[in-house]
Amino acid sequence: MSEKTRVLTGITTTGTPHLGNYVGAIKPAIASSHDEATDSYYFLADYHALVKCEEPERVQRSTLEIAATWLALGLDTERAVFYRQSDVPEIPELTWLLSCVTAKGLMNRAHAYKAAVDDNQLGGEDADQGITMGLFSYPVLMAADILMFNAHKVPVGKDQVQHLEMARDIAQRFNHRYGEHFVLPEAVVDEHVATLPGTDGRKMSKSYDNTIALWLPEKQLRKAIMKIKTNSLEPGEPKDPDTAAVYTVYAAFATPAQREAMRQAFAEGIAWGEVKQQLFALVNAELAAPRERYEALMAEPERVERELKRGAEKARAMSRPLIDRLRHAVGIRHLA
Repeated sequence: MSEKTRVLTGITTTGTPHLGNYVGAIKPAIASSHDEATDSYYFLADYHALVKCEEPERVQRSTLEIAATWLALGLDTERAVFYRQSDVPEIPELTWLLSCVTAKGLMNRAHAYKAAVDDNQLGGEDADQGITMGLFSYPVLMAADILMFNAHKVPVGKDQVQHLEMARDIAQRFNHRYGEHFVLPEAVVDEHVATLPGTDGRKMSKSYDNTIALWLPEKQLRKAIMKIKTNSLEPGEPKDPDTAAVYTVYAAFATPAQREAMRQAFAEGIAWGEVKQQLFALVNAELAAPRERYEALMAEPERVERELKRGAEKARAMSRPLIDRLRHAVGIRHLA
């Protein structure tokens, strides 16, 4: 195994990227893809998407949008391995091998499953009403994603830490039964990850319908930024940047010098319309060139497909030998 730290990140293919995704996850991950001390693995989690999305066209469209986004923003695919989960058939095979050592009691404790059971019981339904095996056992698929490439570190939100602990538990059980095959992965929770407010001031989230899509054309981007909620303070009245959603978004894109200048402008009573205009100019300047690349990629999906296929070959150069060793370890062997 290489001496580099292997870092793995999955992106579920169920939605369209927004500014919050960009600042909080995509931008820092792409920066780390250029880090020579790290082996970076980024994958489009299209099997995971099936757990919560039953719209085939949406899954396909989202896969294209998300892949085109990462490529347009400068992901280094020479250094990083960028692949689609479903292009690596060893992952579902590993999921089955891991399922056979995973305690059902462990899955019973998974937050998503428990939340679905609680919702059913509150509504007077049968506890397992509408719960699929995909929802129940997807922590095993997530463990397979991670263990397939023996990732050392997996950046996750706090809500996913439990799944990393489950992956470690499953790896330990497998290693105990069949020998040392898996590294025990560590969750990396970035407490400082930028959480952008949406247009209504709450956290930017599709569930609140308050997002600003990443690739809006220039005019629509300006219109969306102008909708960000502000208070009724007039031009000339001092304003508090620390309670203003529009400043938080500005700060995520600005240099330290720009942030300092904007804080001074707030103290001097800058008009909200002027703040939003400056925010639009800043965001648009950062995204204009990548937006052109994104639109070109969306118009030529075969270019994106080629990149993903190339990434899958790199991924399978690791997954095939590992699955061969694991098959041998569990007793699935040639008879001659």
